Formats: sequence, C-alpha cells, structure tokens
Amino acid sequence: MPGKQIHLAVFFPGIGSNTVWSDPRAGSQIDFDSFRHLARTAERGKFDFFFLAEGLRLREHKGEIHDLDVVGRPEALTVLSALAAVTERIGLAATVNSTFNEPYEVARRFATLDHLSDGRAAWNVVTSWDDFTGENFRRGGFLAESDRYARAAEFLAAARELWDSWASDEPAPDQPAGRFVRAGAGEFAHRGEHFDIAGRFNTPRPPQGHPVVIQAGDSPQGREFAASDADVIFSRYGRLGEAQEFYRDVKGRLAAHGRAPEDLKILPSVSYVLGDTTEEAHERAAEIRRAQIGPRTAIAHLEAVWGRDLSDYDPDGPLPDIEPDPESLLLKGHAQFRGDRAATARTWRELAKERGLSIRELVTEVTGKQTFIGTPREVADAMDAFVQSDGSDGFVITTHLTPGGLDDLVDRVVPLLQEKGVYRADYSGTTLRDHLGLKAPRRQTQETTS
Repeated sequence: MPGKQIHLAVFFPGIGSNTVWSDPRAGSQIDFDSFRHLARTAERGKFDFFFLAEGLRLREHKGEIHDLDVVGRPEALTVLSALAAVTERIGLAATVNSTFNEPYEVARRFATLDHLSDGRAAWNVVTSWDDFTGENFRRGGFLAESDRYARAAEFLAAARELWDSWASDEPAPDQPAGRFVRAGAGEFAHRGEHFDIAGRFNTPRPPQGHPVVIQAGDSPQGREFAASDADVIFSRYGRLGEAQEFYRDVKGRLAAHGRAPEDLKILPSVSYVLGDTTEEAHERAAEIRRAQIGPRTAIAHLEAVWGRDLSDYDPDGPLPDIEPDPESLLLKGHAQFRGDRAATARTWRELAKERGLSIRELVTEVTGKQTFIGTPREVADAMDAFVQSDGSDGFVITTHLTPGGLDDLVDRVVPLLQEKGVYRADYSGTTLRDHLGLKAPRRQTQETTS
C-alpha cells in the first residue's frame, strides 16, 4: 500500500559553490530562458513549486567581488511574474527579506503575483543577519539579530492583515470582477512594536487567501516562528538521522499553536547524481565534487574560517599550522561562516588529522556530498524511504547545472516514484495550496495580530 505522498520543489542554482560553471552545458544565470527551462521542466515533473533565492549584496572576498559565486541576480518577484505567463500549475516561490522591506510593499507584490498566477505564489520569509548587507539600505546595525525574528513575525502578521482587508465575497451582479470597490475595502490599521501603519490596501485579497509562507530558520527562534506561522520549512537537513530529529522537533511544536502535523511541510535541500550503474553514479558524483570545489574555492573556504590570507598555501597540501584570527572576516555576505569560526577550525583540524585530508579534500568533505547517488531505481527508493521514515515530507532539489540539471530526475526518477504510488501522476488542483495539501488560511483580524 502506498505511503506518504512525496512533495517536490526545485531551487534555481547559482549562489555558492554548487554550480559547475566549467560544464559545457552550463547556461546563463540571468537569461530568462534559463528560468523558463527549469520551471517548465519542474512543471512537467508535476513539482509543487519553483524557488528563487535572494541576494541583497554581492559577496566580497578580501575586499573584492567574490567571483567564484554568481555575480548578478535579477529581482525574484519580477522573474516569477514573467514565469507566471509561461507556466500553468507550478507554484512560484520568492525569497524576500523582512529586515529591509516594508509590509505594505511586500504584501502588495505577493498579492499581485498570486493574482497573475491564479493562486501559485509563495513567500520565503527571511531575516538579515549581517551589517554588511545593511549598508545597501543605510540600516547596517539598526536592529539586533535577536530582535529580527520578532520583526519578521510582526511583518508577516501585518501582511496578512493587509491581504485580509478586502472582502472575499463576489462583486455585485452589475459590476465586473476586478472593477468594484465596496465600503471598507482595503481598510487597515496595524499598531505594533515595529510597524505603525494605517490606510487602505489597494490590491484585492489573493486567490489563495494568503500566499504560501516558507521559512528556513534553524535556530530555536526560527523553529518556533515556523511552527507558529509557516506553511513550509526549507530545511538544511539532508542526512536521514539529523533530518528525523529536526522533523520530530518542529512537528512536535505545532500543537502548542493549534496546528496539526499536516499543516506544515518540511522539505530539505538535496542534490542527486544518476548513473546507469551504481559505480558509474559514484564516479560521476566524485567528478562533480572535484569541479565544485576547485583549488581557489578550497582556499577561499579555508580563509573564511581562518580569517587570514592563505593564498600561499597548496590546496592539495595540509591545513595551515597557524591559528585562526577570530576578529578578521575575509568573506562577507556568506551566512555559512557566521558562527564560532575558532570552533569550526578545531573541528576541521581534527577531521583532517583523523582522515589524512588535504585542504581541498577537507573542504569537499565538510561542504557536503550529493544526497542521493545511484541508478534511477536506487535514487527513487532512497527518496521514498527518506520520506516514509519521517525524515521529511519531500525535497527541494538543487542541481549542479543550470538550466538542464533537473531533466534527468524528471525523466528517469519521477516515473518510478509515480509507479510506486507515492507521487502524483498529475496536478489535482490549481493553486499551490492545493499541491501541498494545505488548508485555506484563517482570516486575520486586527484584534489578534496587533
């Protein structure tokens, strides 16, 4: 008997070292054709949604543009609005920062996308953690990191009040849809710690009621925020043991907020490599990892942790014997290196010593191998086993190749998941909430949110 149904989404690659730029099949990161190809491939595979990240400042390495990462990235909601016209069912998810935006503006943009796409919009709510990004907005240190989830929660509450400020019933028979304004339509007033706004919202309530809300935080604050307010968690736990622990923890928080386990979908970021044989798949995976972590990338990662210029070190040699400088930050705008870098350096030293790893081998190891490697049948079985054992409710697929990196999975793995009865043969609804099996959102009131 089939088990839980698997949910799939795709993340447009480009930020970080996962993209293999040297592959002759690699395409543009900003050409609309790249976005269209990946979105249509995902829709052909009956994926739940197509997901775009956001970068509000170019990363810098030792004071210069970090050219090992993507340099330019178009604004996500503009891209998704264009994709709404060339797709029919797949959800369209954008990351938008709650630290450097305002509720009225963001609520209006997502309501517009939801209308343009007939109910397929999703918002990945993120907070900013670094003053470096804030310099672009003249708000470098205006809010302590510990307060940014509080602002995000109030931001989301205010956005929901705005979406709910329009009546959801139909216009009068003598007035065409989209051309009516009734008394009280769009009227709102939100009074809170971070926002004091009032007026009239000028965009009718979105088709989904509220666009789907995605959250990616992993701190205790982030997990609680997701349990109380999110529809989807974009998780970083792609290894089964830690994924199951995260799944239990977050799902266990839902009851305190009056929510059921099915009200929140947990989708970790994963990658895959296919081969006609197991051996071929593992050989291809090793080749991809070598291309992802080249000599310059390996040294840059080490410098980000050590806080020192290590350009004279051999990437295929041993780790430096000098101690890290915890006060120096050589790679800016990269959240991966925001924690206790001295502790990270100690852990890396121990791992390198234990396994006899060079700098490049170590960085390859600690930055993560592909999640699923094998024949199409092996990958389908592994994905199914992961979900059925409560490691997740599905996956957000990140590929190493733009824009054709999803083609193999859609053509060779998806049919096997459908054959097993754990993945849809076709879309059964029209909205993203339909795809995810989410209930209609509860209408917000000013009494409950302000």
